[in-house]
Amino acid sequence: MTTATEYQQRIATYDRSRLLELWTQIEASDTPDWEPGKALEYLILRAFELEEASVTYPFMIQMGGTILEQIDGAIYCDGFACLVECKDQTDNIAIDPVAKLRNQFLRRPAGVIGLIFTTTQFTQATQILAQYNANQAILLWEGSEIDYALQNQCFRFGLIQKYRYCVERAAANYRIDLGDLP
Repeated sequence: MTTATEYQQRIATYDRSRLLELWTQIEASDTPDWEPGKALEYLILRAFELEEASVTYPFMIQMGGTILEQIDGAIYCDGFACLVECKDQTDNIAIDPVAKLRNQFLRRPAGVIGLIFTTTQFTQATQILAQYNANQAILLWEGSEIDYALQNQCFRFGLIQKYRYCVERAAANYRIDLGDLP
């Protein structure tokens, strides 16, 4: 089994073109050198890192030998502190990741933002629940937006636009790939 350190060392060698190749493999559900879901986690973090964001790769919070949380990563840029949750699955994403982040927020400062990335789409219920997290924003990123941000090197810009839309319209589902800026 590949360790977190080995995954981090591997992804550190990826430039933009290798990330695009990895994204193509993720979309095809063909990532033989990665455990299920890991390729997406590391791709997202590396993409932000290549845009000069500071990232923390997947980590665990333990207490007394018990794992309390498994976090897919953290991103720090442009004044934002974000917890990352990634879902690489074939079904559209239901409310579970939003509920998970809401619980993780209980142990975090009020300014932390949640970012949920999926290779598919979010159900309508998930989109509604995400916008009703009044104290801390949860911003949703679907597969087509990941593709767009990779192609255009605009994850940081997308984050700013999604947050701005959330502030102004109280909605977590701004689509960076549709070009309808707030």
